[in-house]
Amino acid sequence: MNKILKLTFVLFLICAIVAGILGGVNELTKDRIYAIQNAATIAAYSAVLEAEGYDEVDFDRAAFPTVDKISEASNGAGHVVELTVSGAQGLITLAVGVDTDAKCSGISIIEHSETSGLGANAAADSEIGRNFRAQFVGEGEDIALSKSGGNIDALAGATITSNAVTGAVATAIQAVNSLG
Repeated sequence: MNKILKLTFVLFLICAIVAGILGGVNELTKDRIYAIQNAATIAAYSAVLEAEGYDEVDFDRAAFPTVDKISEASNGAGHVVELTVSGAQGLITLAVGVDTDAKCSGISIIEHSETSGLGANAAADSEIGRNFRAQFVGEGEDIALSKSGGNIDALAGATITSNAVTGAVATAIQAVNSLG
């Protein structure tokens, strides 16, 4: 019994030390991590709708549960909608630019956990990824994949990801239209 208590105490002590070290590292790096994530988000916003700044606006969160936030471009060019949708392998966070004509001005995938070589191509800085994202520019809220009568060609082997991104763009446009 004494041996079990000794091993339990040693294991507890090791866990406490490791937890303290991890907490300290987190405290030292959290500001830098936030700054990097914020810079990536600003870059994504600028890629979909160019403006000097973006001001967050209120919207009906209950009507659009996948929408994280809507920001209006300071130059009046439209809105950027940040959404988190479910993909094939997990969540996809993306920014969708919506111009003043309620058309998509671009999409940028901020974060995802899609399968490499398949769904991950939607966010890739490759010809496949750029071509996939470029299809959305100029599309309205009636956007759909070509197999459903729309103009968007799905990524080969990544229909779930393609559906998720297409649905997110439609939702973004609908959310902006609801602002009135």
